Amino acid sequence: MVQNRISTAGVPMPFLTDDQRRAMLANGAARDRGEDTDPYPVVKLYAPGCDACWVLTALDADGDRAFGLIDAGVGCPDLGEVSLAMLAGIRGPRGLPVALEPGYRARKTLSAYVVDARRDGMVTD
Repeated sequence: MVQNRISTAGVPMPFLTDDQRRAMLANGAARDRGEDTDPYPVVKLYAPGCDACWVLTALDADGDRAFGLIDAGVGCPDLGEVSLAMLAGIRGPRGLPVALEPGYRARKTLSAYVVDARRDGMVTD
């Protein structure tokens, strides 16, 4: 069940279940320790009505800054960080908020998603 969490900025962040949050925090801690990891993404978020999406693997200890493949829908997907609080404030063309892709299950590691997205100019999975 996705819970409606409140960020430190007071913005609702209804993106992650407790299990997803734990997995992303563990991946973030491994990344902070400098471990050479290439995890499977944990979640995929998307903006209804446009081509933007975020395939995320890790979460910083602050619980807001997430790392993964960012596709703004303009043909240049790349690795980066994004604030979940910022995503919670985004509304698509029809006023719909960013949402968790239901039933998303990663089929490959983050690096494989990056290779495919750069080749295709967008996240296709």
